Amino acid sequence: MLNREELKEIARMRAEDAFFVSLYLNVNPMTNVKNNYVIHVKSMLKQTAERLDKIVLKKVNGDLEKIEAYILANKRIFKKGLAILSSQGKNIWKEFHLSVPVKNEVIVDKTPYIKPLLDILDNYQRYAILLVDRESARLFVIHLGEIEEYTEVHSADVPGRHKKGGWFALSGKSYERHIDYHVALHLKDVLKQLDSFLSREYVGRLIIGGSEEAVTKVKAMLPQAAADKIIWTFQAEMFAKSKEILEKAEPILKAFEKKKEAETIDDLLTKTMKNENAVIGIENVLNALQEGRIMKLIFLKDYNQSGLACKNCSYLTVQHISICPYCKGEIQKVNYIVELAAQKAVEQGAFVEVTDENKKLQESGSIGAFLRF
Repeated sequence: MLNREELKEIARMRAEDAFFVSLYLNVNPMTNVKNNYVIHVKSMLKQTAERLDKIVLKKVNGDLEKIEAYILANKRIFKKGLAILSSQGKNIWKEFHLSVPVKNEVIVDKTPYIKPLLDILDNYQRYAILLVDRESARLFVIHLGEIEEYTEVHSADVPGRHKKGGWFALSGKSYERHIDYHVALHLKDVLKQLDSFLSREYVGRLIIGGSEEAVTKVKAMLPQAAADKIIWTFQAEMFAKSKEILEKAEPILKAFEKKKEAETIDDLLTKTMKNENAVIGIENVLNALQEGRIMKLIFLKDYNQSGLACKNCSYLTVQHISICPYCKGEIQKVNYIVELAAQKAVEQGAFVEVTDENKKLQESGSIGAFLRF
């Protein structure tokens, strides 16, 4: 899973007497007809080799060959985006299998190129899950459908449960205050760890799990900024596996994302009506795409549309034309113009969001985009 600490370490890497090859490849099956990213990567690596100085090429040729061989041999394990950072001179190989598409590019430099990875961290929602009880806590992060345990807090000196009740239902006022004191110290330590994590990792939403008493106590102690991030609470045992925690969280995360998705589409339609840097409908989207204006493309998963594409410059249109108006190239009919538009949007650095269903978007043409200008 992507995390800011690892990227900071990568950013500090230098190869004074060697080079890094940083490759980003869109392998999304929805925008790559018949896995045509294999063709793209071969072409990208060939063009990179041709433009490099001979001395530099000699140092990175092994990296280029290794990257191509890896992609050809591992096509089945890819998700939507792939990032590879390689330096054989420094014996470094890092790969990131991403759940979002990335722009196709190859960068050769003395340092690894990580800006696209930082953009993913900043622009895609990260969720924190705090699992807590009277003497321990576990903190998880969920990002792009993956879960990772971040840290664990354990306070060994918290007194045990009373035989006749839970940790907030104890007989004996003195003993009860003793228990509360140590539990409060434990929870303060937990919240300190949580605050440090939230400020460092740019987590937008928070889920709290554990016993009902623990969740209630923690919510009461949270500072307002953290409390505003809570979207759900649930009950779970402290020894639950990460997979079990993810299974509990996924339905809530999907519901939350669906709500945010609906709000985004409402915003898209409103901005379009007001002519505020937004368009809907395939023709308007393709026009904006040709001008490089798309910031975020949104379309329905099952939306299909035929159209025309220029063989020379990849101009896309749904108009009936016989010659490309931009380069005078040959026009050919395509049955998957939406996928080609999404691919082109990614190549221009735009974000692409595919939604399963939305009646309002469907009634408005099934596709739209927020514009940069």
